[in-house]
Amino acid sequence: MASLAVAAERLKDLSQPIDVSLLDATVGAFYGTGSKDERAAADRILQDLQGNPDMWLQVVHILQNTKNLNTKFFALQVADLVTALILVLISTAMPNLVLEGVIKYRWNALPGEQRDGMKNYISEVIVQLSSNENSFRQERLYVNKLNVILVQILKHEWPSRWRSFIPDLVAAAKTSETICENCMAILKLLSEEVFDFSRGEMTQQKIKELKQSLNSEFQLIHELCLYVLSASQRTELIRATLSTLHAFLSWIPLGYIFESPLLETLLKYFPMPSYRNLALQCLTEVAALSFGDFYDLQYIKMYNFFMVQLQVILPPTTNIPDAYTNGSSEEQAFIQNLALFFTSFYKASLLSRSSLHIADDALSNAHIRILESSQENISALLMGLEYLIQISYVDDTEVFKVCLDYWNSLVLELFEAHHNLDNPAATANMMGLQVPLLHGLVDGIGSQIMQRRQLYAGTMSKLRMLMICRMAKPEEVLIVEDENGNIVRETMKDNDVLVQYKIMRETLIYLSHLDHDDTEKQMLKKLSKQLTGEDWSWNNLNTLCWAIGSISGSMMEEQENRFLVMVIRDLLNLCEITKGKDNKAVIASNIMYVVGQYPRFLRAHWKFLKTVVNKLFEFMHETHPGVQDMACDTFLKIVQKCKRKFVIVQVGESEPFVSELLSGLATTVGDLEPHQIHTFYESVAQMIHAEPDPQKRDEYLQRLMNLPNEVSFKINAGPRDWFYDIRLQSISRLAHQYHPHPSTLGVLWLLRIMSFGLQKWAEIIASARQSVEFLKDQDVIRTVLNILQTNTSVATSLGTYFLPQISLIFLDMLNVYRMYSELISSTIANGGPFASRTSYVKLLRSVKRETLKLIETFLDKAEDQPQIGKQFVPPMMDPVLGDYARNLPDARESEVLSLFATIINKYKATMIDDVPRIFEAVFQCTLEMITKNFEDYPEHRLKFFSLLRAIATHCFPALIHLSSPQLKLVMDSIIWAFRHTERNIAETGLNLLLEMLKNFQASEFCNQFYQTYFVTIEQEIFAVLTDTFHKPGFKLHVLVLQHLFCLVLFCLYGSAVYIFVSDYNGVEGFLPFMPTLVWLVTEMKFGQVESGALTEPLWDAATVPYPYPNNSMFVREYTIKLLGTSFPNMTVAEVGQFVNGLFESRNELSGFKDRIRDFLVQSKEFSAQDNKDLYAEEAAAQRERERQRMLSIPGLIAPNEIQDEMLDS
Repeated sequence: MASLAVAAERLKDLSQPIDVSLLDATVGAFYGTGSKDERAAADRILQDLQGNPDMWLQVVHILQNTKNLNTKFFALQVADLVTALILVLISTAMPNLVLEGVIKYRWNALPGEQRDGMKNYISEVIVQLSSNENSFRQERLYVNKLNVILVQILKHEWPSRWRSFIPDLVAAAKTSETICENCMAILKLLSEEVFDFSRGEMTQQKIKELKQSLNSEFQLIHELCLYVLSASQRTELIRATLSTLHAFLSWIPLGYIFESPLLETLLKYFPMPSYRNLALQCLTEVAALSFGDFYDLQYIKMYNFFMVQLQVILPPTTNIPDAYTNGSSEEQAFIQNLALFFTSFYKASLLSRSSLHIADDALSNAHIRILESSQENISALLMGLEYLIQISYVDDTEVFKVCLDYWNSLVLELFEAHHNLDNPAATANMMGLQVPLLHGLVDGIGSQIMQRRQLYAGTMSKLRMLMICRMAKPEEVLIVEDENGNIVRETMKDNDVLVQYKIMRETLIYLSHLDHDDTEKQMLKKLSKQLTGEDWSWNNLNTLCWAIGSISGSMMEEQENRFLVMVIRDLLNLCEITKGKDNKAVIASNIMYVVGQYPRFLRAHWKFLKTVVNKLFEFMHETHPGVQDMACDTFLKIVQKCKRKFVIVQVGESEPFVSELLSGLATTVGDLEPHQIHTFYESVAQMIHAEPDPQKRDEYLQRLMNLPNEVSFKINAGPRDWFYDIRLQSISRLAHQYHPHPSTLGVLWLLRIMSFGLQKWAEIIASARQSVEFLKDQDVIRTVLNILQTNTSVATSLGTYFLPQISLIFLDMLNVYRMYSELISSTIANGGPFASRTSYVKLLRSVKRETLKLIETFLDKAEDQPQIGKQFVPPMMDPVLGDYARNLPDARESEVLSLFATIINKYKATMIDDVPRIFEAVFQCTLEMITKNFEDYPEHRLKFFSLLRAIATHCFPALIHLSSPQLKLVMDSIIWAFRHTERNIAETGLNLLLEMLKNFQASEFCNQFYQTYFVTIEQEIFAVLTDTFHKPGFKLHVLVLQHLFCLVLFCLYGSAVYIFVSDYNGVEGFLPFMPTLVWLVTEMKFGQVESGALTEPLWDAATVPYPYPNNSMFVREYTIKLLGTSFPNMTVAEVGQFVNGLFESRNELSGFKDRIRDFLVQSKEFSAQDNKDLYAEEAAAQRERERQRMLSIPGLIAPNEIQDEMLDS
């Protein structure tokens, strides 16, 4: 420890060359096996060195004199732009490295001599180490790190300050094969940095400059690569050259590919095992290129020659899935690369998905269309597609994803041509023709399209079978096979599988549209093999039924009806003849999935619908894991789409189905768990909602709620879960099954269950009125909770029609709420903070939360009827709001906040008079809970700001009348919200801020508000904008800043201008502002000031030494100072240019946004990390366009996802 203390003192002095041996010893101590204190002391010394701004000047001296690899890494960090790649490479090196990011932050600020010295030294070390075979291999990791550093320097220096870099590099490469190998690695890194990783790393202008430079100097690189590939025999160098070419081929000028021996050279290396995968990757890049027809002959020649070679390497008779399973890693990589080659070559041809307005030459430029031109080429094309079909059966998810993406594109192209065949206007657009010219060509175009469909008919048929055999599991299916081969209930959704299902479903729907008959034939044939046992397996049945369910809506109704009748008939027969509990569970889940996907068929066939529903009721008694859940979910889905059918008297029936169902309700739900009963009740309530007769509707509701509302029978032992009474028959059956003799344990068990007794809501309330202690029993609490949950499920479906039921229990419910709240508070007060975590308190709070949820659900679902609000809101003020204010923090329910947010959103301005009371009850006490840190009370945070936003949106006048301290508290809380690292809270705060800004701009208090908060808001928004933790809020940050910058465009104030002119006329320094003042006066003269805009200065006259001519000038200067102080690595000119750009583009959102994106890169706040959040808005717009396209194609949107009202009368 003493020696380390001495070392620390000696190493601090950087006025002379550092003692490298002492630094080696310190680094060694950090990595040594000494005590924990010694390593900690060494770590502190190295951290201090890292923080010393002069340490980087010692780098060259350290690198020249140390032999310690860790010390070299430590020193090299001086010049390193840290990227994820580097962190991986040096994961075994120092975690605390010197002067991280000098290149990143300070390179352009360094003197030219120091920059030149650094880059020259790095270049010399690279050449020195790579010129010798032994040193190059031994120091490969070190050289790789130096290469990355050099490329980072190039991003600053080249081409403007290092124009000779490419010629110098090529010249050096010709001196030695090992130097040449390393030069290839540098060129590859440079290409990747410019073309692959530049987005979010460099400004758009810099990216453009580097790309132009690489293009203009590529001839030297091209010649070097060809020379190596033709002359070298060194395996490592050839592989490095192919790898470098792979990085360049996607962007280089096409002449370098097709007007040189490059393609022939790549095809020459393709059969060689050592280079096969690299050569194939290069060919894949060429295959992916899409352009005019100038090089069609070269493409045909390349493809045909490739196919000849492939048949030798991988004969067409090969079982590719088996070969992949049993192959080496290199052989598996070959299959993966082969999939990429075929899909890239074929997909480069496909029509754009975004539009059908495609020029005529697009149809002839396609690679795949070139191959359709002659019989010889067609044979090669179909053979390639056959290879791809076989590869698609490979048991590898990533390989299948590559293939699936292409198949989806191909069938979409074929479908769009087929879909528009009967639409002359669309066909004209598709072919790039005008409608008047179309009449003589329609038949010819139709003939071409039909011939092309026929050409691919065999491939499409095989593709249908592929989709059927490999169909992914839909979200609705809850029963799965686990890793042990057992059928179990799914516990976690696999998002990757759901995405794959969506793409496969879309693909199969296109295939179905192309040939309904073949689709039906293949599915029914495969289903018949399940019945005969020829092809029986859980997986085969599952994928088949998932495929059948996925094409719902794609056939004509008559064909779909015929098809589905046969499918359901066969599945029901299969369920009857198949033995085994697991087998029946699998078949049941598939029946439920299929019928749930075809509501159109069920609505048209009442008897079939009734049979299906009764079958679901049977499944509700099946206790196999997952079957009951799926039965209840499927029942709800069917009812939502067919609800009218259940409330009318069908032919041959004496009463509506809903009435029959309510009569046997207890038996139907007898074996269900509480959460399943809630789903069942929601389904029945959907039926009742469809009843147009108010009298019948109320009668059905009363019958539905009889079980939870009324006394069924009494047993003196006390209350129990009300669900037990509808399960007694099932319990009795089970008891008799396992213990058939009266004297056995089964009867005792049954008697014990019965002895707990059952009481419903009315009995519970009646007992509570006699003794409040009755409500404290945990069994009673659970009963109350279940009753409330059932009511919530029914309210979800009924909405306004739930009024009779909630009116019946509302006041009693509030009394129970108040009593349980007092009980919670007293328990926590007596038991301390840990009391809130006891099961008893949690149970009590569950009742409170469910009460609030029930009220919120009813008010939210009820139609906008003011009398409902007047009936239910006032009685809640004290029991709910007052209780929230009085309670201890741990006893306050966040649902109170969401309830009143719902009320304000529902009843809007009619709640203005109640806002002060709401504000008084929840605001201060909630803020005290949530502003202590970012972790406590997470549920309260989001709901609090949702409430505040509702008030700002609908009851803004109430906020205007707040006192200044209260308004400041509101604004502070909003700022605190968008500072939050939780995305939902931050976004809610930003949306709330936008509402406030717009409302205050339009109010009479515009000047006072913005004078107080403009500068603070701008400062805080820039703070979160440049903080990577808040990147998801980028869109809203930009909108707030745009609002602020647009606001000062109209900030004209007459009195200030008058005083300014009179007081400063003739004063030195005033003249430069005269043009601005003249403009202001002119604009005011013609009345250009917007209503509600600022008319007072934003700056504080007491603190500003001189007045600004206008607010725009003030904001411009303030912003430059703010950013210049925050980012010392940027020059004043750079900051000024950015701020001026914001003012210039403030009326154009996309330009405004682009300038901010470039600033974030230029300031180095955002680097080569995932910057997709900066482009989230554009991605959302693309998704919406895609959804509109899908809505236009029958069956592409699943029936349960369409949000229209499906009439079934």
